[in-house]
Amino acid sequence: MHRTFLALNSDPLKTRLDLIYKQANDHITLVKTYAAYARKLKLENSKQLKMFDDLAKNFSDLTSKPSLFETDGNLDEDVLRQFEKEVKDRVKFARLMVAESKENYDNQLKIQKLKDTIFSVSESLGKAKKNGALASSISAKSIPKSLHCLAMRLVEERISHPEKYKEELPKAEFEDPSLYHYAVFSDNVIAVSVVVRSVVKNAEEPWKHVFHVVTDRMNVAAMKVWFRMRPVEGGAHLEVKAVEDYSFLNSSYAPVLRQIESAKKQRFNFEKTTENVTKYGSNMKLKNPESMSMLNHLRFYLPEMYPKLHKILLLDDDVVVQKDLTGLWKIDLAGKVNGAVETCFGSFHRFSQYLNFTHPLIKERFNPKACAWAYGMNIFDLDTWRREKCTETYEEWQNLNEDRTLWKLDALPPGLITFYSLTKSLDKSWHVLGLGYNPSISMDEINNAAVIHYNGNMKPWLDIAMNQYKNLWTKYVDNDMEFVQMCNFGV
Repeated sequence: MHRTFLALNSDPLKTRLDLIYKQANDHITLVKTYAAYARKLKLENSKQLKMFDDLAKNFSDLTSKPSLFETDGNLDEDVLRQFEKEVKDRVKFARLMVAESKENYDNQLKIQKLKDTIFSVSESLGKAKKNGALASSISAKSIPKSLHCLAMRLVEERISHPEKYKEELPKAEFEDPSLYHYAVFSDNVIAVSVVVRSVVKNAEEPWKHVFHVVTDRMNVAAMKVWFRMRPVEGGAHLEVKAVEDYSFLNSSYAPVLRQIESAKKQRFNFEKTTENVTKYGSNMKLKNPESMSMLNHLRFYLPEMYPKLHKILLLDDDVVVQKDLTGLWKIDLAGKVNGAVETCFGSFHRFSQYLNFTHPLIKERFNPKACAWAYGMNIFDLDTWRREKCTETYEEWQNLNEDRTLWKLDALPPGLITFYSLTKSLDKSWHVLGLGYNPSISMDEINNAAVIHYNGNMKPWLDIAMNQYKNLWTKYVDNDMEFVQMCNFGV
């Protein structure tokens, strides 16, 4: 009864006025909200923001008008009607503006949300890339069980049958400059066998080809047993030596050996692998001791290792030869030492990416925009090399880089320096690179190549190899070799 009494005594015009005020205040909040959205989306200078601000001000001015009550405290209905009309007009205009802007603002908010999501995903992607680089590096640098098994089987064979594997006298062909000579430096038995087989199977006159394989002391026995059990086909010639067989390669003569010994003592922080990945990303070789392996630097001593030869072709152990390569010996190097395929395109693979041009020695002597070239298949004129004293140049710069301020670890930067202005660019069809990291190489380019190179972490003998390229390597694996079958290479 109390509420009924209040209702009967309340002024209906006052209730109506309260409703109008509530409606006006609600729309003030609405237009201010859209104005805030506009500011958040950096639309401060937009026409819509100004309209929303003006509309909010108009609403505020309207609700703060002088009292609508007459002197006796009662509302003037005509005044209220006019006030209601003004509020409704502004409400109508506000709703029209909101309707026009809603879709635009919704899209802007979606874009902002998408940007936030992209930023978050980008951070996650960066972390995933670093983790992927670590995993890929571990996979690439670890010795697969099958390779370890093969080496052990071959050594066991030598121990069990020493009479079969007595040292042979060197052949005259090893020093015959009229033949086609190849240098392959590696500790990977199966990889070397694939390189040699692919050369021989594609050679027009295989009996004129001579292979000089150099490995480390740990793998020399296994390498010799392999090629004794599986002699090179077609009458080609092959010798296997250890680095230690070249007595002139000692730390007093070769500065890189001294640096290797120093690096081994310091372990060069390689044990902090996770830290290295965070700092260096996918370029793990900057901190990998393998980059300081003497096998990786033997290429700078070719004239001393083979003093009677005039030319030699250097092949990496992760290449496959698809055509006869004798044409390389017929190329006129025009007084240059090194015949190689250049790798630069646009601003990529220029000297500036390999050498420290903030150092005055580098800045004064070299052009940062000079085009880099690739190791993997290089024809060297050893006579010109000797005349130009390239080995001395290499050792001089290697000594200057004792503190590794001129370039990081690897054999390519000192190669770029040593053969600066002494490299002849070869046609790209001689040497196609990237099969160890680039899934987008055209098959036409690969099929037309004389040599294909699995540079990168995804080596063809690893489980992480790219399937579309793997069969180009596996078809040269000697599957009839009993130890290959026993060690489950899965090729």
